[in-house]
Amino acid sequence: MITPKKCPICGKPAVEKFRPFCSSRCADVDLNRWFTGAYVIPARDDEPFPENGLPDADEDENF
Repeated sequence: MITPKKCPICGKPAVEKFRPFCSSRCADVDLNRWFTGAYVIPARDDEPFPENGLPDADEDENF
């Protein structure tokens, strides 16, 4: 048996119109979290970062 997907914000069953959310309110809550920086991609502080902010030339050889 397939269980219906749940809203990632409140856990209620998702509604097709607002999928993957249950309502426009939960969709707006999620959007606000993106805008305010609540969602971030983790990074390590010890990763080398070039001073010019661009990747090294050898890293771009695949493009």
